[in-house]
Amino acid sequence: MAAAMARLGTESAFAVLARAEALRRAGHDIINLGIGAPDFRTPHHIVAAGQKALADGYHFYTPAKGLLDVREAVRDDVAMRRGVVVDVETIMLVPGGKPTMFFAIQMFGEPGAEIMYPNPGFPIYESMISYTGATPVPVELREDHAFGFDAERVLGQITDRTRLLIVNSPANPTGGVIDEPSLRQLAKGLADHPHVAILSDEIYSRVVYDGVLHASLLAHPELRDRLIMLDGWSKTYSMTGWRLGYGIWPAAFIDDAERLQINSNSCASAAVQVAGAAALRGPQDDVETMVEAFERRRQLIVDGLNSLPGVTCVMPGGAFYAFANITGTGIGSAEMEERLLTEAGVAVIAGTSFGAFGEGFLRLSYAAAPENIERAINRMAQLLS
Repeated sequence: MAAAMARLGTESAFAVLARAEALRRAGHDIINLGIGAPDFRTPHHIVAAGQKALADGYHFYTPAKGLLDVREAVRDDVAMRRGVVVDVETIMLVPGGKPTMFFAIQMFGEPGAEIMYPNPGFPIYESMISYTGATPVPVELREDHAFGFDAERVLGQITDRTRLLIVNSPANPTGGVIDEPSLRQLAKGLADHPHVAILSDEIYSRVVYDGVLHASLLAHPELRDRLIMLDGWSKTYSMTGWRLGYGIWPAAFIDDAERLQINSNSCASAAVQVAGAAALRGPQDDVETMVEAFERRRQLIVDGLNSLPGVTCVMPGGAFYAFANITGTGIGSAEMEERLLTEAGVAVIAGTSFGAFGEGFLRLSYAAAPENIERAINRMAQLLS
């Protein structure tokens, strides 16, 4: 095999999910707080739209960038929620959120190049950067900054070899949210680094709390000629299994992105695209209900974690993850993940699965029923005591 395959990592949440499922099949009672997926069903009107699309004959290829009507729905949603008008021809629908990051990192990653990425962060960033032969440059997200970032520190890490900067807000695994002043400072500073493209991963854009509005780098016109924005349906509409996302690309990049799409997966599923348009144009009550439920669960899990001996947890501002500090227990992240699964029947993800700066932390998903969160906290308390 090509040497690059040895540099390709994985997403540990799926490995933990597989182990948890194997233990469950063997008769163990496992509470899964590992996988990052809403536990709500896809809203009925979206399912109905997908079923109707299949019945109406949406069985074939679509244009590589996606059906025009669906891209227009994305354009209108972006205008409404981000206050930005984008050209429909710069929108490309893809099967899930990952293809947009995969394509962006492929475009800019090669030996000798540097790509900056959040750490702790979504593990596919570092994996794909290493795969291309580029040098991964971690941007440390610190607990004492609520896992936001210091724009000046980020800008100070840019070199003449930096090709791409990845920004993720709200963030996986920390739940950190970057506020508008910090994004404004970053955008202003990037004027001095015109050789750097930006990938803004905003897949959790609708999952924010405390009345805070999502701040998007797309709202900074000075970056539009080098900004790639990633979003999709998985988290917002509980459509993880449908596999539908989108990227908004600079005009200068979209043809290259389209060629990568054609060379890899041709297009997103036709019927799923139609369902995606129904999600954006239809009632949003289910989204609001889901986010309100997550907000209540957030309080429940953070309070529970802070009650445990040796554990502290800051309040996440978005997404549906608690990133708990376990350094006070004296147990490392990987060992704690293993012991919680095998001794307590609680599946969580070690912070080190999200990068070296994740040591001393655990990621727990609170996209789970409140009673399961409470049971998990009780089991963790028994183990730690």
